[in-house]
Amino acid sequence: MRLRLHQIKVRLEYEKPDITAAVAKILGCPESELARLTLLRRSIDARGHAKPRFVLSVDVDYLGDAEPPFAPGRVVLAPQEPTPLSRATVSRPRRRPVVVGAGPAGLLAALTLAEAGWKPLLIERGADVRVRRHQVETFWQEGALDPESNVLYGEGGAGLFSDGKLTSRSKDRGAVRQLYELLVACGASSDILIDAEPHLGSDALSHIIPALRERIGELDGEVRFHSALEALYIEKGALRGFRLSGETEVETDRCFLATGHSARDIYAVLAENGVSLAAKPFAVGIRAEMPQSRLNVAQYGHWATHPKLRAASFKLTRKPGKTTRACYSFCTCPGGTVMACASSAGQLTTNGMSYSGRSKPFGNAAMLVPVGPDDFGSSDAHPPLAGIAYQETMERAAFAAGGNDYSLPAQAFGDFLRSRPSTQLPDARSCTRAVPANLIELLPEEVADTLQRVLPRMLKELNGIRPEDVLLYGVETRSSSPVRIVRDPSTRQSPSLRGLYPIGEGSGYTGGIVSSALDGMASATHAITEGVA
Repeated sequence: MRLRLHQIKVRLEYEKPDITAAVAKILGCPESELARLTLLRRSIDARGHAKPRFVLSVDVDYLGDAEPPFAPGRVVLAPQEPTPLSRATVSRPRRRPVVVGAGPAGLLAALTLAEAGWKPLLIERGADVRVRRHQVETFWQEGALDPESNVLYGEGGAGLFSDGKLTSRSKDRGAVRQLYELLVACGASSDILIDAEPHLGSDALSHIIPALRERIGELDGEVRFHSALEALYIEKGALRGFRLSGETEVETDRCFLATGHSARDIYAVLAENGVSLAAKPFAVGIRAEMPQSRLNVAQYGHWATHPKLRAASFKLTRKPGKTTRACYSFCTCPGGTVMACASSAGQLTTNGMSYSGRSKPFGNAAMLVPVGPDDFGSSDAHPPLAGIAYQETMERAAFAAGGNDYSLPAQAFGDFLRSRPSTQLPDARSCTRAVPANLIELLPEEVADTLQRVLPRMLKELNGIRPEDVLLYGVETRSSSPVRIVRDPSTRQSPSLRGLYPIGEGSGYTGGIVSSALDGMASATHAITEGVA
């Protein structure tokens, strides 16, 4: 029988025979009664003062005659592998579907449709990865913004310039595994199949994303760059097509809309066409940077330089108090850099990124405070878009504070706590195009007050991090979508526009690479299995 075992503890320097021996000990059998041992998951236990160790989960064939010692959460039967969708059993549409946006959701939706023989058209307003990387490097070095292809728009989506974290809360572990195996087939490290906190890195994503695109093309899908959606054609409540940039018209009755939460013009197009939208909560704040070496010591202690230990991450949370809101760390980038982001002239936000090795001298994370519709105020034109206006107010202020050239405003932690502008910044920092500022002036009062009150207590949990080690950048405004494109949970379509499938982060239902990719796969699969009307 095939068993799954959890909580297998081994030394940092383990070899495969060590795993086999540990499994045999747990099952109380000789190693000869074990076969096909597969490592599923690997995490690091660095709690307490003992030497850190790996904690593993495995699948193994148990060949013994005795009943294995089943134990909930420790030893269970391994689940069956999911059955893949067969291309031969699905019907074909009369009109080819269109996928808008080449981020994780759009790419995986297009690939899923292509694998079913639906020959999708994938359109992307920005450039391909190769051209886009050059554009973004120029933006970071010189402040030259291309509003159609930048850190937030283009092949790979906003996630191309990120840490490439693959964390997921999905309960569909089979779908997650399928996604990870696809990424490995496209060039990702096989470590993502077993690491408890897998990540890709921006350098790896630059090779993985084009490989995904090539797969779509090999299956008779088409990808067009520099093609922005400008208008919808609607007939009797159903989608009939689009107008793209350059006056190109495309006829379709199925659109998988994966434009991300920074494509604010798309929300406006939807609102003007009566598509149901709703304002939703999100979170804003600042990005904190500190020496990675100190973060490593805070987590690993004396073993911080052990070659088997990677750059330490962290997660901090604070519940709301009587006079403060909740606060939490988000998008931690160990051994990474802080970067400027923009998709509209005169507006600036920040984010973090890292490469696959996570070897840079600083780690960073957003420190965010939740906000909601009650904070946004009113929007005369389209009330559900009030959260966008809330973001834009901060982003325009950040652009001005950074010197009107897309340099990031930054502030020493001590100055932030005292509400005084910094007059100089440390030479040792990840973002060189940063200028001294007072971030308090860029944030809503309720957000700034919470951050000033709770950050000192939160950062104390990182033993060894001193206030003088911390540099803050602002503002962090695009943690998730401020708008939800309403969709029917049973059909996954907009109830106000048949044929429109909102997917990914821009839909307001997902956040991050994995959840967005799975969302694209799920909506495409639903359309395929429902057949063609």
